[in-house]
Amino acid sequence: MTVDRHDAAACAWRAEAIRRIEADYNRSADTHLIRLDLPRYPGITLYLKDESSHPTGSLKHRLARSLFLYALCNGWIGRDTCIIEASSGSTAVSEAYFARMLGLRFIAVVPSSTAAPKLDAIRFQGGEIHTADDPRTVYDVAQRLANETGGHYLDQFTYAERATDWRGNNNIAESIFAQLAAEESPIPRWIVCGAGTGGTSATIGRFIRYQRHETRLCVADPVHSIFHRHYANPAEVALPEGCASRIEGIGRPRVEPSFVPAVIDRMIAVEDAASIGAMRALSKRLGRRVGGSTGTNLVAVSRLVEEMASCGETGSIVTILCDGGDRYGCTYYDDAWLEAGEVDWRPHEAAMDALFAG
Repeated sequence: MTVDRHDAAACAWRAEAIRRIEADYNRSADTHLIRLDLPRYPGITLYLKDESSHPTGSLKHRLARSLFLYALCNGWIGRDTCIIEASSGSTAVSEAYFARMLGLRFIAVVPSSTAAPKLDAIRFQGGEIHTADDPRTVYDVAQRLANETGGHYLDQFTYAERATDWRGNNNIAESIFAQLAAEESPIPRWIVCGAGTGGTSATIGRFIRYQRHETRLCVADPVHSIFHRHYANPAEVALPEGCASRIEGIGRPRVEPSFVPAVIDRMIAVEDAASIGAMRALSKRLGRRVGGSTGTNLVAVSRLVEEMASCGETGSIVTILCDGGDRYGCTYYDDAWLEAGEVDWRPHEAAMDALFAG
């Protein structure tokens, strides 16, 4: 018996959808690699991979593009498919952008406590909001909505590590090494990133090994996240009830399917106050605001710089500038909000100022 699933109209729509996404990528120049010399540490150079310059303003633009292409090529998305995601932040903003590009309905399932500016950013890109009173149920609610609408749940926390081609094809790791090619230290000692889904760390870690680089991968993780605990003790898979991080976009209360600890060389746990202090210090250094997860990365970078200097090592370190800080004006950049939450960021800001001091 011969079974032919070819539908000419569906194939034509899919081809056009992929063309639109690829054309959008071609219109966007690669994100910048910002060099920061560290005068107190001669021979050690810091580079920031500035993902805030994507059209939707964050690293998650790469993930959203990959998830859409993965789902399209798997035949999971068609011309009338409703797209669903469990996300209250940058991923939902980026996915709404691509859904609108393809003329598809997009629904973000978010906790009911989600801040209004984040919801506004999703709506600005054409997305709809569906709230869940219990944040722990967002995954189940997203799947239920997909079933009810006949739609597709993109499920970033499952597919992030496999949707991106980690061997190359314009992924973030390939971009970093290409942009470093003419620098004094083209093969960095360390690349530092965070983990929300785990997709970025999986892509970078696999690429480093595939290319046989000596670079090591460090994942900076909020102290109130399960990832670094699971890395140290695989038996730990969920945080205690009521334990939560303030740093948006990274850290999770449960080990996500797309988190791949075996490709990570080291994890560093970072206090929320330290992340916010580092974020503020870097914002002064750059003359523009960055987000909290960038601060988390920077705290890990500072520790690695100190260790390299104490051992007499030189070379480069690359980390991710994950997103801009404009969405955090009423939180991380609001002194009253921080003081109400008893977040003492000032000593950490001063300590990070010293990293950049001449």
